[in-house]
Amino acid sequence: MRASLLLAGAALAMTSAWAIAQDAPESLLPPGFDNPAPAPAPAPSRASPPAGGGAGPAMVPGQVVQPLPAGAAGPALANETPEQTGAGATFSRIPSLEELARMTPEDFEAILNSSKAFAIPAGAHRSMAQAGLLAEDEGGLEPGNFAGQNPRLVRLAINANRGELTSRWGHILLRRALASRLPAPRTMTPQEFLALRVGLLSRMGEADAARAVLQDVDSGDYTPALGQAAFDIYAHTADFTGLCSTLIGPGGTGEGGQWNAARAICSAFRGNGMSALSQLDKELYRGSMPRIDLLLAQKYAGAAGKARRAVTIEWDGVADMTPWRYGLALGVGLEPPKPLMDGTGGRFDAMTALAPMAPLASRAAAADRAGAIGVLSSAAMVDLYSQLYADPDVTADWSDRTTALRDAYVAESPAARLAAMQGLWSGAADARIRYGRQVLTAYAAARMVPSADLADAAAPLIASMLSAGFDANALRWNGVVGAGTEAWGLLALAAPRGAGVDTGALDTFVDGDDSDERRKSAFLVAGLAGLGRIDEGTASRYSQDLGLNLGTASVWSQAIESAADHGDPVTVVLLAGLGLQGRDLSRIKPRYLYHVVSALRRAGFEAEARMIAAEAVARA
Repeated sequence: MRASLLLAGAALAMTSAWAIAQDAPESLLPPGFDNPAPAPAPAPSRASPPAGGGAGPAMVPGQVVQPLPAGAAGPALANETPEQTGAGATFSRIPSLEELARMTPEDFEAILNSSKAFAIPAGAHRSMAQAGLLAEDEGGLEPGNFAGQNPRLVRLAINANRGELTSRWGHILLRRALASRLPAPRTMTPQEFLALRVGLLSRMGEADAARAVLQDVDSGDYTPALGQAAFDIYAHTADFTGLCSTLIGPGGTGEGGQWNAARAICSAFRGNGMSALSQLDKELYRGSMPRIDLLLAQKYAGAAGKARRAVTIEWDGVADMTPWRYGLALGVGLEPPKPLMDGTGGRFDAMTALAPMAPLASRAAAADRAGAIGVLSSAAMVDLYSQLYADPDVTADWSDRTTALRDAYVAESPAARLAAMQGLWSGAADARIRYGRQVLTAYAAARMVPSADLADAAAPLIASMLSAGFDANALRWNGVVGAGTEAWGLLALAAPRGAGVDTGALDTFVDGDDSDERRKSAFLVAGLAGLGRIDEGTASRYSQDLGLNLGTASVWSQAIESAADHGDPVTVVLLAGLGLQGRDLSRIKPRYLYHVVSALRRAGFEAEARMIAAEAVARA
């Protein structure tokens, strides 16, 4: 029995199972970035051949098996023994079954706490040269001249981003950049760059993507800062046992009540249940954490082994919710009281929508906001609703909503399908949830056949299609919509090869704009100018008439334009994310949209630039 517990512990030890919107980006960049120096030429992509003329082995970014360094020892032999015995024993290989059976739990715990325990052989180390999840051929960003970028600018562009973007498509592009396999900027360590990226992904609600990026790095390469980032991410994913490999390496040096509770949880899942619960009792007596947090930790740790303990969770007196608290609650199968969650303002919606252990109705409710911000795709939202539709115990409210989504696909007449979609949109509590419902109906909207009878409803249908990138389906409505209407404006931005725009139709759009401060017109002009679909003279005239100040420069605009000029697409995306910060589009000035769209187009992201511009008009 002891051997089986120790084997389970060995397997666990070696595997891993908000935002305040800124008014404007101008003040975020410190002095010194008004005229960024041109980036140096990128280093050759292939290493120089070794002396003697032989070609060195090809290095694939992120490859698992790396060449052994000169003089490195080969893999440990099967008959090797521990370097020493007793409480301080360390191993250069995984212990045998017989060795595990002879060890006491204390011996095993001491080995796990040794930084040399089960060291990864040199030939199996993963390279940190380009850490990340997505290689270029998998959709990741091409680094360009990013390695030569000023690290202070990169550090600032990531740290100053609070993670809440006004644009769903801006969020999607920024997530793609942060998850890509990228080299660190000059003089910045790969660990610091990775910790910065993971931290921003966490603030964006992208906990699953952040965890996948972290798991591309060997825990032996962690630093304390990267360990703290891992700690936060595993709490956001309710995966506290996944944190165990971090706690026994160089990244597990954190102190405080949460770190001690996490160590106790990992100790319980390694078979030391009684000792773990005793440690949590001590933390409770010391008052190192709020009582509710330690009780949740006890309930989580008590699920392991024979040392099970009945722990009653009472939410009375709990005034707020934290990621640690909510992650533990999800992990033990509890749902906090609705009034407590309502007070979070949707801060945990992305976390709820991604949590497989959360109740299905809670995930679907959170999916509206998660889809609107870009965490969930349209297909993922439809999957959630489909599971609810098939659930015989679904409530009446959810039954009506899922039936409406089904009708949006299969109702007999186009008018009935449109009515079903309009019912979902109008039932939203606020503008963000309404846009999330348009993401939900994107596939159904794309199936609608263009018809003059539906021309008056074309704008929201097209906005729904474009929320999921169905530009080809949207463009089928070109011959149906009237010139100068909102639908015409969306298609003028979404067209992949847009020609010059008729200024007469643009005048009609501006004259008929009844949005607040004519923001739809302002974003339309800014988007068309950024995409190069109106000339400078026309852009200047509309800029003056609408008070857009498109020609006004700032340190942020100079930095993003300079990055586009010097072939640095990664920095362009990071700075675009900085410029698109905010809870809603009222925080974004049209000239910021102009610079974002212009820089993205020149950096090779024309498709994303078109979708960002069209989204701004649709949501204004």
